[in-house]
Amino acid sequence: MAGLLPFRDINVHASASQYAFTSPSTPSAPTLVIERPSGDLSLNDGPLLGSKRVSSIAGILGIIKLKLDKYILVITKAQPMGRLKGHMVYKVIATELLPLRERSLHDPDEDTYYGLIKNLLKTGPLFFSYSFDITNTFQRQAQSDLTAPLWKRADDRFFWNRFIQSDLIDFRLGDGTSAGYRQQGREQPGADAFILPVMFGMMRITNTRIKSTPVTFTLITRRSRYRAGTRYFSRGIDEQGHVSNFNESEQIVILNDNKDGLSGFAGGGGMQNGNVGIDGQELQIMSYVQTRGSVPVYWAEINTLRYVPELQVRAVESAVGAARKHFDEQIRLYGENYLVNLVNQKGREDRVKSAYEQMVRLLVSSATESSQSDEYSSEKLHMMQAGDRKQEFDRLHYIYFDFHNETKGLKWHRAQILLDQLKQGLIEGGYFRAVDMPGDTQGQLEVRYQQTAVVRTNCMDCLDRTNVVQTMLARFTLTRQLIDVGILRPGESQDDDEAFRNLFRNVWADNADVVSKSYSGTGALKTDFTRTGQRTRAGALQDLNNSITRYIRNNFADGPRQDGFDVFLGVYQPSTYIGGSLLFADRRPAFIQAVPYILATSFFMVLIASLTRQLPNSTIWPLRFFMVFWCAVGLWCWHFIYTHGMLYVNWPKLNTPRWATDGYQESLGSVRKDALLGQFVTRHERGASTARVSALEEGKKRIQ
Repeated sequence: MAGLLPFRDINVHASASQYAFTSPSTPSAPTLVIERPSGDLSLNDGPLLGSKRVSSIAGILGIIKLKLDKYILVITKAQPMGRLKGHMVYKVIATELLPLRERSLHDPDEDTYYGLIKNLLKTGPLFFSYSFDITNTFQRQAQSDLTAPLWKRADDRFFWNRFIQSDLIDFRLGDGTSAGYRQQGREQPGADAFILPVMFGMMRITNTRIKSTPVTFTLITRRSRYRAGTRYFSRGIDEQGHVSNFNESEQIVILNDNKDGLSGFAGGGGMQNGNVGIDGQELQIMSYVQTRGSVPVYWAEINTLRYVPELQVRAVESAVGAARKHFDEQIRLYGENYLVNLVNQKGREDRVKSAYEQMVRLLVSSATESSQSDEYSSEKLHMMQAGDRKQEFDRLHYIYFDFHNETKGLKWHRAQILLDQLKQGLIEGGYFRAVDMPGDTQGQLEVRYQQTAVVRTNCMDCLDRTNVVQTMLARFTLTRQLIDVGILRPGESQDDDEAFRNLFRNVWADNADVVSKSYSGTGALKTDFTRTGQRTRAGALQDLNNSITRYIRNNFADGPRQDGFDVFLGVYQPSTYIGGSLLFADRRPAFIQAVPYILATSFFMVLIASLTRQLPNSTIWPLRFFMVFWCAVGLWCWHFIYTHGMLYVNWPKLNTPRWATDGYQESLGSVRKDALLGQFVTRHERGASTARVSALEEGKKRIQ
């Protein structure tokens, strides 16, 4: 296994001409040298000369090129999260960007790009392991080639730093198309130990007990790097079949694991299985996988500063090719797909529901449908599946559940209706179960059962309603697993153990918060129910706070967050063009920019007037006129902003959505046509006519 796993300890030797990376625990390993300022890569077996600074890092995230310079992203601090089968997993705590130019070049766009990357690395939950592939489920690991380097085994969807590792990977493979280096065309196996895959998502590893039986309870949620983004700027599906907010959640129970503790495992060494765990019993692993992802049609929600955005759904037929790619991958990876749809059946969400159902009808053969109603909903359930098995897509099973109407009035127990409908599929699909193969030096597992189906859940955001349902399904499957291994007796539930019940609820509630913060910017709604099993007043107040915060963030803060995702993942690659207008500058007409400041000034003036004491024998009408004037100015400004909301949304400036560009120009055009205001918004003021379009044409789009 030596050389197949990343180095756990790396020293960085910096000089004016190069950065050199060595592993002090593996002195025989070659040194990775990155030339400055060219970024050329090489492996050096000789002594290092001319180094003037030495620092220790936890790993290399990758190399990224911004507008004027390249930067090496390194992990400077990592926190141990726990062990999986003896392998330590870490969370990225601190990072640093090492510039290749010795003298930094200051440019407003470069500084903005730099800030976007730093903010993403600071707020994004990133995890890695030196010896364990956390991007793959246990079931996929059991089918993978354990003799391959760790980065080659990583699931491409969840290998979040894959794009910024491109230079190192191309160097390793001898591909000189994207990175300059010596000895082009020759593979460099010595570079394997410097390539560290990183996952974005949630990780919780807990050593606990269920009915006095020691277990390791783990929940991992992996967020896809494809079509990653923020709530209203990333919806639906793209032409490659990738959907927004796609997450894979794996709930793991490990029995008889005596390899706990938080001390690290040195990369570069082997990891041997043992046939005994606690009290001489074999180590057993059980895992259950669920997925979530946006409705796979072309649709968007357009921010206008109103609380409920405008919904846009394109013709379903235009997305059939993309949906085929999506479900082809889902069926190949997971088997039978149970598509649980939780959007509302009435109101604006009905258009998304209808589009999804029309898509399923187009994909499956001779679709058979059935519906159920009750006193709460005219369509509490709607099921659809293929009448005959003729093709791969006939493994799709659609189940609609009217979540809001059925659980209205805090009747959360009625979600059991959905579980009853899914129960047969859950039992037939099963779960993954394996044991250690005695003495295997590569950590191979002996598979007992495989999971042959997955439940793919969605609501509009794939957040709050989805979290409640996924927790319910995880609880049902966990109870089955514990009964199967004899920890529980038939008829018992893991909820019978109060301590573990509270742990289970809190882990899944934490998972809901992490997924929600990554997409919407706030914690999830309804987590008080997930944590306590009931809705509370405090939980309702927290939901109100989160809803208000979501509104503010989604309208005024998500543009830069989306830009950060696009730069880090390579969806947008900064141009090296120097000169011309600044990409991130606000090019709206000065009058449009001034209105919010006038609004703030009016509030301030009214506040001052209301606090001003009236002098004896003074006339009152000037003060009243002053207040009325500024109230009128404030109301007019508020009305103008609300009416022309698309002018004040903080849109992404790198890959601005086409519908955002069109809406912005339409709003600006309506102001220009105003008889009074048009004179303050000239057609060519501050480059307004190309403010949004120019962002679409600079740079290159690329997804590795």
